[in-house]
Amino acid sequence: MAGKFTLGIEEEYQVIDPKTLELISHEQKIVEEADRVMKNQVKAEMHQAMVEVGTNICQNIDDARKQLTFLRKNCCEIARNLGYRIAAAGTHPFSAWQAQLITPEPRYHNIIAELQDTARSNLIFGLHVHVGIEDRNRSLHLVNSLRYFLPHIFALSTNSPFWEGRNTGFKSYRSKVFDKFPRTGIPDLFGSLAEYENFLNLLVKTNCIDNAKKIWWDIRVHPFFPTIEIRICDIPMTIDETIAIAALIQAITVKLYKLREDNLNFITYKKSLINENKWRASRYGLDGKLIDFGKEMEVDTRSLILEMLDFVDDVVDDLGSRHELEYINQILEMGTGADRQLKVYQETQSLGKVVEYIVQQTTEGI
Repeated sequence: MAGKFTLGIEEEYQVIDPKTLELISHEQKIVEEADRVMKNQVKAEMHQAMVEVGTNICQNIDDARKQLTFLRKNCCEIARNLGYRIAAAGTHPFSAWQAQLITPEPRYHNIIAELQDTARSNLIFGLHVHVGIEDRNRSLHLVNSLRYFLPHIFALSTNSPFWEGRNTGFKSYRSKVFDKFPRTGIPDLFGSLAEYENFLNLLVKTNCIDNAKKIWWDIRVHPFFPTIEIRICDIPMTIDETIAIAALIQAITVKLYKLREDNLNFITYKKSLINENKWRASRYGLDGKLIDFGKEMEVDTRSLILEMLDFVDDVVDDLGSRHELEYINQILEMGTGADRQLKVYQETQSLGKVVEYIVQQTTEGI
């Protein structure tokens, strides 16, 4: 089954000056050097203090771990050899966006010209997970259902409590920064692929966008690849967390696909309701409560995530991902990256120590 629901994983990394622990421009040196080892799998991003890695198509979760380990390990080693460090967190604890350089490419300058400080201040780092689905009609149906689970998945990934030297009070402040962009967040329900494509065509026709890649929703039918792309997550600090979350996303997708095959539908909910849960996940991470819309009551987030694991239990052995999904229980016990960042800060009162901890954890397990 896993071969049918292939995976692709993209991670966005911070480039750190080991002396000041600030974000720093790598002047595309990491990308240039990486291209010799990882052809076209390490790319520049809008801010010069960021690099993005992306796996090739992964046939199953073990393949995904192998590929992502290779990318993380080599990217960290190349950066170190060039005098930099790599850090995996949704925001940098204290670097100011105003000091960051923009990559000199027409695409990025066009975005800056249009979005101005909204784009310049978008100094955030995420995880994108693709699940392969050939049928775009089926993909859209699955996206409608998957929307419900996004806040639960997001809560597991929260890893950005600090912003410009402040404890924001959020477990994911990254999501608040990105909210300033147009065409972000939880998408609306679309009744058919034709309705969805008519919406995209209208945006292009009226010069809102020039192509569908400028739809930056938390989940989307990818405009060019035969995949569903989940974009809501902060980049997790460790590779174990990334792989566990990717395995969970794949398992939920397959479970919903099987329900559809059996002529069973998962209830779909309004964007406004799902946004209530997204806000709670951003604010409290695993330590809050999410709304169980079926029961119309608040439930501890950890309990709902355990329910989610039960929900997908009948598909994980066919996917060969049980061993990776079990790590979700460890995240529930030890906390997310945000919880661990906050713990280091409480113990040391030093955001520098937090950065050092993130850098160390980024290579944990590879």
